[in-house]
Amino acid sequence: MNVRFRDENEPVSPRWITLGQACKLLGVNESTLRRWADAGHVRSFRTPGGHRRFSEEDLRVLMSGQVPASREPYDSIGNIALTRIRRRLQQGSGRGAHWYDELSEEERENLRPLGRRLVTLVSEYLSGGANRPHLIDEARGIAHEYGALLVRDGLSLRDAIEAFTFFRKTLDETAMEEAQKSDLTGDKAIELWELLTNLGDQVLLSIAESYEEAEMAGPAVKGRLA
Repeated sequence: MNVRFRDENEPVSPRWITLGQACKLLGVNESTLRRWADAGHVRSFRTPGGHRRFSEEDLRVLMSGQVPASREPYDSIGNIALTRIRRRLQQGSGRGAHWYDELSEEERENLRPLGRRLVTLVSEYLSGGANRPHLIDEARGIAHEYGALLVRDGLSLRDAIEAFTFFRKTLDETAMEEAQKSDLTGDKAIELWELLTNLGDQVLLSIAESYEEAEMAGPAVKGRLA
């Protein structure tokens, strides 16, 4: 029988445990653990079946009371806003989502990954520093594709702008609430607002470009654009 002994300098592979095991280890509920993972306090990944696995090493660090500090007080804005957006979309036109009511379930399913990435990208952008130009480019690309899908699905430019304002209003509300909770200084609050405004402007321009391209391509591509 061949027995292999690990070299003392060989790194130990991290142990990954299930959501239930992680919650039991920490003594917290599932939503709390998911929030910590989304905030970057605990490493996690999803299995091909969609189940989360959590780093036991990071969990034990949390148990010792060494909770990593967020890079910025608004790191969680994207995730909080995403939860609110989902809830408001479920409520439909009563929460300003008239455009969403016009889409079929298949059309909604096509849009969801883009919308989800665009919203969660916000926190990365706010904390991105030197990486912000690359995140702006990604946001513009996502928004352009989102706009193209709205054109294909037959939504008017007015509907697209309504969709944009729906997302932007939720993000603005969430950002201001988080700024108040974190007791940001006046300068920090202004910086936050300027960053969100810049990102929002770029997204809106990209959506408009999608409609402009469809207009130039002719009725066959525009669908029910008029």
